[in-house]
Amino acid sequence: MRIGMLVDRIRAEEKLLIRELERRSHVNVELIYHQDLIFRPEDAERWRRLDAVFDRSVSHSRALTALGFFESLGVATVNSSAVTRLCGDKVATSLALSRAGVPQPRYRVAAHGESALAAMSELGFPVVLKPAVGSWGRLLARVGDRDAAEAILEHKATLGGPQHGIFYIQEHVEKPGRDLRAFVVGGRTLCAIERSSEHWITNTARGGRASVRPVDEDLGVLCRAAARAVGGGMVAVDVFESERGLLVNEVNSTMEFRNSIEPTGVDIPARMIDYVIATAQGAIETREASELLPSPPPLFVSPSPVSPSPVSPSPVSPSRAPSVSVSSAQDVEMPTAPTAPTAPTAPTVEVEVPVPC
Repeated sequence: MRIGMLVDRIRAEEKLLIRELERRSHVNVELIYHQDLIFRPEDAERWRRLDAVFDRSVSHSRALTALGFFESLGVATVNSSAVTRLCGDKVATSLALSRAGVPQPRYRVAAHGESALAAMSELGFPVVLKPAVGSWGRLLARVGDRDAAEAILEHKATLGGPQHGIFYIQEHVEKPGRDLRAFVVGGRTLCAIERSSEHWITNTARGGRASVRPVDEDLGVLCRAAARAVGGGMVAVDVFESERGLLVNEVNSTMEFRNSIEPTGVDIPARMIDYVIATAQGAIETREASELLPSPPPLFVSPSPVSPSPVSPSPVSPSRAPSVSVSSAQDVEMPTAPTAPTAPTAPTVEVEVPVPC
């Protein structure tokens, strides 16, 4: 079994995952670095030898480009480009959760500073302003009142750029000094942690402390529903505890877990690799089954080149090629294709062509 791991840098999580892959004696792992990757159509057969590609990219845009390429070749991917696209865009994630009826904080999306200010006032201050694409709690702002909103929106307008042009606005949820992160792999909620911090941003990448949170039925059902809403696979679901109950804040496709193994006691990288191998095995079985079926006819067949018939230098015999007389200001004799040998000579056809003025 050949599994490619798509990376742009090796962090603690990738080291743990590589170590787990190397423990599996029947798996050959190939590290695919974005900085070395050039997609060439003539390399298609080389990449098709991979049974699955496991995405661990930091860059969202690079991941989408590479996953789309591998999927076009029929290579299984974990996660898929569709899941990665949904999870990497907070607007798309919220829309998917809304369609699935998964509870989440109230939100608004605006594409202009004036409408963003109106949306903030509609939700009621304080609100949280987030970039549509981003991670690790970067560029988040808790906006306390209209004056602060006007200042932030002015700064964004001055900075420009696509990351400052779409405004994702979320109600501020009063948390009890913590939020939750649950890990869902293949439709199963493996474990969960509480992330605590004195700061309102509780990401462990920003200094939040992790402790185990038992997965009860409510949390397990909610997180599985959130994972299904974005297409399944392997995701980390961030959850708020609120007066309205549990609310899904975000869903992450390239989940970080190094600070969650010890408090939960769950071997998260091993369970992730189990899922990747199962996906690869499924792709192998599907491919082997398809090879037993007759090949479908090609969708496009290049026409065979046709050699032009040699032109005879001799004049066409009137008995084989009757002429067509064209009546106009002048009579013009034009040869036509020969008739079948048994047919009599065709009669002359008179065609009236108007003479231009």
